[in-house]
Amino acid sequence: MTGGELRVEVRDLTKRFGDVIAVDGLGFAVEPGRITGFLGPNGAGKTTTMRMMIGHIAPTSGSVTIGGKRYHELANPSSTVGAVFDAASFHPDHSARAHLRVYAAMGGHPDERVDELLALLDLTGVAHRRTRGFSTGMRQRLNLATALLGDPRVLLLDEPTNGLDPAGTARLRSFLRDLAGEGRTVLVSSHVLGEIQQVVDDVVVIRQGRLVAAGPLAELSGPAPAILVRSPDADALAQALSRNPPAGFTPRLERVDPEQLRVWGLNAAQVADLAAAHRVRVHGLTTERPDLERLFLDLTGSAR
Repeated sequence: MTGGELRVEVRDLTKRFGDVIAVDGLGFAVEPGRITGFLGPNGAGKTTTMRMMIGHIAPTSGSVTIGGKRYHELANPSSTVGAVFDAASFHPDHSARAHLRVYAAMGGHPDERVDELLALLDLTGVAHRRTRGFSTGMRQRLNLATALLGDPRVLLLDEPTNGLDPAGTARLRSFLRDLAGEGRTVLVSSHVLGEIQQVVDDVVVIRQGRLVAAGPLAELSGPAPAILVRSPDADALAQALSRNPPAGFTPRLERVDPEQLRVWGLNAAQVADLAAAHRVRVHGLTTERPDLERLFLDLTGSAR
């Protein structure tokens, strides 16, 4: 890979705990520069898989490579991979700053990185406080700061939005997009499908430890997204769209209610331009994203 980009490859990964098969012949790839959502019902094997990626759990068979190397083969693992797990804990008598300094020293990372990350994760104001008094959201941010100490090219995040308020969740989404934009490889597991849908490029869906589907979200979710249009002149807009569509386009319409249309086959700009050309009032245009929840339920059988 060029530019420090690292691909994560999972090959025929299996983990047995006695008679229980937690992960069963799993295989997929996580690409650099993209955010991959790792999805599955509770108990599907997501956390077990992610812990095998970083050597916390030894696989029964199969392998995980990061940039072509297994985790234990990496020269400086914490500078290559940063991992956040929901159950991570801190020494209750350590402050946030002390906690980060300990881990920075263990990883051989400069001490000034601690203050950089406290500021980046909005923890400077509580850096002196003991972690025993931290809220779940504050602990999640400290988890993420710990994972980022080595400025890693690969991030593995297990349920990173747990305990975050809406503003914190929005900041995390923006932060992850920035990291992927730098060419980093980001894998995020979550059961909050609405949040995942707003940030991921690709999805990997597993059930009972087995791969169900993997690929770009837009491709797995089926047809191109629709445009939801709100207009007090919905009848006139429907006529304009049906009779005078842009050259080469044949839109399909669905009447949602007296003032809303759902339009397939055109993008939002085309709908807006056509409405303006016909002097039709439009009070709202929304591009409907692929329905990840529907995809998830269909693939995992959770709706049955």
